Amino acid sequence: MSEQTTEPALEEPEPTPLPHPADGVPEVSVTARQIGAAADLLAVGHGPFAVDAERASGFRYSNRAYLIQIRRAGSGTVLIDPVGAGEDPAALLRPVAEVLDDDEWILHAADQDLACLAEVGMWPKALYDTELAGRLAGFERVNLAAMVQRLLGLGLAKGHGAADWSKRPLPAEWLNYAALDVEVLIELRGAIAEVLAGQGKSDWAAQEFNHLRSTDFTTSTRRDRWRRTSGIHKVRDRRGLAAVRELWTVRDRIAARRDIAPGRILPDSAIVAAAIANPTTIDELLVLPVFGGPKQRRSAATWLAALDAARENPEPPDSVEPHNGPPPPSRWSRRKPEAAARLEAARAALSRVSEQVTVPPENLLSPDLLRRLCWDWNPATPEPAAVIEEFLSAGGARPWQLQLTVPLLAQALGKTADA
Repeated sequence: MSEQTTEPALEEPEPTPLPHPADGVPEVSVTARQIGAAADLLAVGHGPFAVDAERASGFRYSNRAYLIQIRRAGSGTVLIDPVGAGEDPAALLRPVAEVLDDDEWILHAADQDLACLAEVGMWPKALYDTELAGRLAGFERVNLAAMVQRLLGLGLAKGHGAADWSKRPLPAEWLNYAALDVEVLIELRGAIAEVLAGQGKSDWAAQEFNHLRSTDFTTSTRRDRWRRTSGIHKVRDRRGLAAVRELWTVRDRIAARRDIAPGRILPDSAIVAAAIANPTTIDELLVLPVFGGPKQRRSAATWLAALDAARENPEPPDSVEPHNGPPPPSRWSRRKPEAAARLEAARAALSRVSEQVTVPPENLLSPDLLRRLCWDWNPATPEPAAVIEEFLSAGGARPWQLQLTVPLLAQALGKTADA
C-alpha cells in the first residue's frame, strides 16, 4: 500500500495594516458654518457616498447619532457632530442631507444606522449594504474588518464601536477609528458586488437593498416591551410577572428622562431577583444583589413602591405575550403537533436550498413569516403553491425569495398533509 501524503494547508497572507486614514483624520464639523462647508466639500465629489454613524448604545436611552462619517470620491472624508452645537440636528444637517440625495449610500449593516440617520433628516434614495451583500454571498464572517481583510487584503485598526460616543471631547483614537469605518467602504462595495455578480446574485441584492430602504426602522411593533427582560423565564407566577412589569416601567421612565441606558439605572438581573424574592420592606429589598449598593439605596423607596403597585395589581397579561402570530415554536408540539411537523419539514427544505445557493436560511425567508405560514396552514388548501406565494408576498418576501422557496415549501407542506 502506498503511503499517502497530506498537502500542507495554505495560510492566508497577512493583511496589510491600515492603522490610519490615508489623508489623516479630518477635523470634526460642529457648527452650522463648518457643517455647511462639509456639505460643499461633498458636493464637489462624485459617485456614491460611504456613510456610517456612531451611537452610544448601552450608555444612553436614545438611539441618536453622536457622530456621522461620510466619504466620497473627490471629496475625502468628513466627520460631523450632530449634537455638539446644541441646535436642532435635522435643521443643522439639512445642507448635508440635500447633497446626499445626489447618489447612492453605501453602509455596512444599514439596519443599525438608518433609524438614527432618519432622526436627523437623512434617508437614502438608493442603498447598498455591504454586510447584507456578504450574507448573500455566503460569507461566514460579515463584520467590516473581516470583509475588508478578505476582499481588500487590509487590516483595520482595532475598533471603538461599543464606546460611549456621547462623550465630549471625542478622543483622537476614536475619531481615527470612525474615519477608517468609511475609508475603504466604496472599494469594498465594488469588491463584494463583483463577487455577487459572479454568483448570479446581483438582482437578489438589488431587491434586498430596495426592501431595506423601504423599511420603517423608527417604529416598534413589539407590545409589552418589559417581556424582553433578560431572565424573565425564571419568574413563575403572575405576581412575579407583575413585579417585573412595574419595575421595568419605572426604570424605563427614569432612563428616558435622564437619557441613560436602562441597564445602567437598574440591571435586568436585579429586576428578576426582586420579582422572585418579593420584598415587602426596604430592609428586605436592600439585602438583594445590586439593591444594597449606594446608588440603589438612594432609590430604594422608588423600587419598593413599584413592587407595592405590582402587589396591588398582580394581573399582567398572560405569560405568553398577546400578539396576532403563533406562539413560540417550543410550545407547538403540545398545542398543535401538526404545525410542529410542518415547521420541521419547511425548515429542512429551506436548509437544503440554503446549502445549494450559499445563502443563510434567515435571508432566504423571514423566520417569523415561515412560522406564521406553518402555523396557519390548511392541509386541504387547493393549489398550495399559489396560496403560499400569495401569503409570503403579502408578508414582504421578495421575488427572488419566492422563486427559490415556494416550490419546495409547497412540496414540504404537502408531504406533512399526507402523513
